[in-house]
Amino acid sequence: MAFLTIERLYGKPVSEMKVELVERKGLGHPDYIIDLLCESVSRELSRFYINEYGKILHHNVDKGLLVGGESQIKFGGGIVTKPIEIFVAGRATIPDDNYSLIEELAIKAMSTAINNNFRFLDPVRHMHLNVLIRKGAVELRSLLEREREPLANDTSFGVSYAPLTDTEKLALGIERLLNSKEIKDKYPYIGEDIKVMILRNKNKLKITIAAAFIDRFISSVSDYKNKKNEVLDIVDEYVRGMLGGNYKYKIYLNTADNLKRKKIYLTVTGTSAEMGDDGNTGRGNRVNGLITPNRFMSLEAVAGKNPVSHVGKIYNVMASYLSNKIYEELSDYISEVYVRILSQIGSPITKPQTLHILYRMKAGKNTQIKNDIRRIVEDTFTYDTFKDVTKDILEGEYLLF
Repeated sequence: MAFLTIERLYGKPVSEMKVELVERKGLGHPDYIIDLLCESVSRELSRFYINEYGKILHHNVDKGLLVGGESQIKFGGGIVTKPIEIFVAGRATIPDDNYSLIEELAIKAMSTAINNNFRFLDPVRHMHLNVLIRKGAVELRSLLEREREPLANDTSFGVSYAPLTDTEKLALGIERLLNSKEIKDKYPYIGEDIKVMILRNKNKLKITIAAAFIDRFISSVSDYKNKKNEVLDIVDEYVRGMLGGNYKYKIYLNTADNLKRKKIYLTVTGTSAEMGDDGNTGRGNRVNGLITPNRFMSLEAVAGKNPVSHVGKIYNVMASYLSNKIYEELSDYISEVYVRILSQIGSPITKPQTLHILYRMKAGKNTQIKNDIRRIVEDTFTYDTFKDVTKDILEGEYLLF
């Protein structure tokens, strides 16, 4: 593996830095919604191609735009007055120039994704779903549609790391908790649009949460205030359980509220997308579900890219898979590991320009650590693993955003 470089990092790991910033855009955030819809179209096309042709054909539907609608909120239940506009654009293999078939598949995929993830957002009544998918370039189609391993269809890179810090785990965990079925069943007034931002300064955490409330379950400003306190109690119990006594923390919820003026965070459907908040594919979370400015990151939009040859997707997921595997096997010796993979368009995906592994040692020495990392990479960075990763992406096994 001439392309493999293994390098030791020095200095403090992120968990020991004085300041750490972590963000999680949740299920109902406009950026998350458009990522979800682009990815749902890619998976539907992939399944169609497999069923019809025995393999995934060329497609990339990673150019998505969500244009927020308009609504009139009201205690006890308001209405959406102007629908959310969704535009999913990209390129695909279109059998017999049957554009209507591709549009039908895309509309079906997006509608199913909304129905499966949202309780009060209706893809027919509250949204307009627009499909702008055209034929792909011949030279890019040929890079994927080979009997041998596919060739990279872009010059791009993927980046990931392991393990997550306590702050990262907390940001992810809070959003997942508030969007869990258990919480939604017990506290149905909590909408899906939840954003978590955490600032850690040494051992002090400032946790800021924006959570949409659903107006049909709120009777008054006083009722809203009481329900906010319920949510704060839910989060506080979770944070205490996660952190123990290792950190001091303060939780802030919907800090833009002005109760005296009745300016509160209410929605009809559970997402701010209903009232003017817009979204773009790739503006949300990275492959591990987080936005982490303390880390190396790629700005690639993973959602909607084909899971076979588009390195903007497959390399980011492979970097995540590889970094976690290295850390799991060598966690006695290393505190952090980063993986960066750079492709060359037209080259096999298993032969990148570089595969750069950076690791940070714990106290003590292990003179064999580079050999151990090399062994793991050589055993893992294979075409068989790429095929497994593609299959797992289609089955929803990876947190892509």
